[in-house]
Amino acid sequence: MIDHTHDIAASSWVPGADSHADFPIQNLPLGVFDPGSDEARIGAAIGDWIVDLGALAAEFSQHIRPPLGTDTLNALFSQPAEMRRALRHRLFALLSDEAHRNLVEPHLHRQVDVRMRLPFQIGDYTDFYVGIHHATNIGKLFRPDNPLLPNYKYVPIGYHGRASSVRVSGEPVVRPWGQCKPIDAAEPAYGPSQRLDYELEMGVWIAGENQLGAPVPIAAAADRIGGLCLLNDWSARDLQAWEYQPLGPFLSKSFLTTVSSWVVTAEALEPFRIAQPARLEGDPKPLPYLWDESDQQAGAFAITLAVEIRTARMREAGLNAHRLSSGPLSNMYWTAAQMIAHHTANGCNLKPGDLLGTGTISGPNRGAYGSLMEIAAGGTQPLALPGGEERCFLEDGDELSLRAFADREGYRSIGFGPCSGRVQG
Repeated sequence: MIDHTHDIAASSWVPGADSHADFPIQNLPLGVFDPGSDEARIGAAIGDWIVDLGALAAEFSQHIRPPLGTDTLNALFSQPAEMRRALRHRLFALLSDEAHRNLVEPHLHRQVDVRMRLPFQIGDYTDFYVGIHHATNIGKLFRPDNPLLPNYKYVPIGYHGRASSVRVSGEPVVRPWGQCKPIDAAEPAYGPSQRLDYELEMGVWIAGENQLGAPVPIAAAADRIGGLCLLNDWSARDLQAWEYQPLGPFLSKSFLTTVSSWVVTAEALEPFRIAQPARLEGDPKPLPYLWDESDQQAGAFAITLAVEIRTARMREAGLNAHRLSSGPLSNMYWTAAQMIAHHTANGCNLKPGDLLGTGTISGPNRGAYGSLMEIAAGGTQPLALPGGEERCFLEDGDELSLRAFADREGYRSIGFGPCSGRVQG
């Protein structure tokens, strides 16, 4: 539902908010922060500031006040969507009308002065594989004549990840150890990964709950999307190559997944819903439980993803970060609603704060690839960086930063903030 909170001309009295690239008043993403008292608080980003929603709870409806006093977003995202929309509307009024400045201003915190926390207590994490160009590119490295397996265009492929190692942006990336077996080696050996990679993904935060045994119909699945974030599913490609058959990734993925601090809500993203790209001629139509005309017309998002790298040597030389790739989220072969409908098709119960990853989002060319595995063609075509360095995989000291912006003509662009991490040995 597009309303006055999406008006491109809307402005805020908060200094710098109107010109902020990520967090103008049209965004108002939600998150959890620690102002320095070792106490987690629920807040919303506005420009370079955070407004403490718990401190202003009395300004909101009585139904929404208790969740605002908790230390995660789980209780808030268990509320009906209309409750969260009412919260957004009231917050918009408080931050746009100068008359409320004296009330709100004492509860603003500079983002640089606080520590961000994971926004949810994550019960479960599922990583999908819906970026068709990534699936094709990786498939070609292993199966040049048959890159996509027969089920790919029928089933939103996914696997159950490790929720305990999901961390918020800025956490260090400790190089994982595990078993690796080079092609020319007779036996595997245990040691640090030499093929550490990133994966440029979007995260889907689940709102509401379905009972065990009660699938979510595709027509209702969009209502379960509480918001989106950036997600980097760090990957040890050498561990993965040895362990992934027959059950898929294990230690190669479970060591760390990084998410951005802020949850850009489904309500904020309404103007950026676009049609799902049409399937290629000859591709099968999804089975009925995965097909909804409304989802096909507005189930994708006008979001552009990008990733940058800055190595230790680049920092020492004062060089800016180098753009590795950029491309649209619409390169997803399946919509977020289709992911949810399939995830629950067997009766699986998704709960508030569950996290779904889209899988790596790549485009059809090197400039839009979402992982080094693709950019460097499996390690055979090193990427040249400023300052004379080359990369096939990540080295200690490398810092990755993922960014994303929702942008559509007629509406104010909004961002997600960074999703970053620095590799250490």
